[in-house]
Amino acid sequence: MSNCCEQPVSRDWNVTLAVEPEWYAVHTRFQHEKSVVSHLQREGITTFLPLVTEVHRWSDRRKLVGLPLFSCYAFVRISLVPEVWYKVMKTSGVLGFAGARREGIPIPEDQIESIRRTVVSSMPYTVCPFLKVGQRVRIRGGALDGIAGILIARNGDRMLVISVEPIQRSLAVRIGDYQVEAV
Repeated sequence: MSNCCEQPVSRDWNVTLAVEPEWYAVHTRFQHEKSVVSHLQREGITTFLPLVTEVHRWSDRRKLVGLPLFSCYAFVRISLVPEVWYKVMKTSGVLGFAGARREGIPIPEDQIESIRRTVVSSMPYTVCPFLKVGQRVRIRGGALDGIAGILIARNGDRMLVISVEPIQRSLAVRIGDYQVEAV
């Protein structure tokens, strides 16, 4: 016979419980990232807001400005329990967590650390569109400008597969440093 403490806990909300703190992305209103992070830090929540420094020019001056690397997103490290989840959700400027139904999907620690190390390094970097292998893309610029196909990766090389469906034949071209965009 089992006692009451061994029974599954019933919840009214659909967010998956996580006891150990994990990283989550929080979707914010436009240009509210810094105020959201500031408020959450005052609440004792660990945050990460990667910033990129840009020179903004006005007619009378120039100024270095720290802008969010990922517009409208900040990261929080929390245990996803109802009281903390609600504390984040009620913060002014927060639209929800990134993920299905805005409930939050954990982000692996190594991904956050990779972003942190890249931002503080002296290596140049740029934000680029998120493209997945298997996604339909179009090349932008160069001799292959405008060509569309399926993005694949083979032995670390990015390749574009161009298919002729009626004859069921394809060719693959290495696209290396070509810029691509989702179609």
